[in-house]
Amino acid sequence: MTYEEILKDLVLNDERYIVMTAENRTDIKNLPFMLGDKFIDTGITEQTLIGSACGLALRGRVPIVHAFASFLTMRAFEFIRTDVGIANLPVKMVGISPGFLSGPLGPAHQAIEDISLMRGIPNINIFCPSDEGDLLIGIKSVLESHHPFYIRYINEKSEIKHNTEFEIGKAEIISEGEDIGIFVYGYLLKQAFIAKEILEGKGHSVRLINLRTIKPIDEKIITETAHKCKQLVTIEDHFLTGGLYSILAEIFLKNRITAKVLPISIQNKWFKPALLNELVDYEGFSGEKIAEKILSEINK
Repeated sequence: MTYEEILKDLVLNDERYIVMTAENRTDIKNLPFMLGDKFIDTGITEQTLIGSACGLALRGRVPIVHAFASFLTMRAFEFIRTDVGIANLPVKMVGISPGFLSGPLGPAHQAIEDISLMRGIPNINIFCPSDEGDLLIGIKSVLESHHPFYIRYINEKSEIKHNTEFEIGKAEIISEGEDIGIFVYGYLLKQAFIAKEILEGKGHSVRLINLRTIKPIDEKIITETAHKCKQLVTIEDHFLTGGLYSILAEIFLKNRITAKVLPISIQNKWFKPALLNELVDYEGFSGEKIAEKILSEINK
């Protein structure tokens, strides 16, 4: 089943649901013909998209809205904070092309502060699937949740076998280990998995965690891994400030945990636009370069 098919079944079988977009139809291009007046395109108007969705939510609907992640989280930020967050409305906000997935598009399209923005708003949860398979495993639970959600959309083909049991706020353990604990979310799980295999080939045991939901986050697995592993690593296509590294710092301070953490993130710059594989390698986020950074850190 595809993402589009899941939406179609949900909307046609539950009158509360409605699909909306700000002219982002790539992965839902067939839905207008299937859903009729339960599909609304507001045009390139992200603020209107969120405002309209909130009006519908106040009347018992559950809008699933789609827009470029950068414009959704920044251009419509005040509307999300005030209309969705404060009212705690069950609007599901699907961010298209988040992080490195914006590829050759320029800095204006690079959503690399979206986690920081969305997690700072009370009531709004965040789902960051690592690939298409992970998205399809968790999306129904997220859409059926009573809470508002920001979803980092991804349609990259799955290369990792996932645990099909999904629970909001619970991470997925990809591998167990005691030397290095790697925390990752979204697209970079694939590169983290390659790094894991390289590190294991050099004799290190690696605990690889796919966090899945960044908010609520799985504090139990994070603290457990901090106690178990000698070296922790955070990997994210997001600015260092406000993302996963900041989340770990908050959790560790609250629980009085001291840990050795290597952050692999975007720091103080926007990334160079390019085709996805090229930009990941250029920016130092390929599995090979991640492994090099980790080995350099543990050999200090």
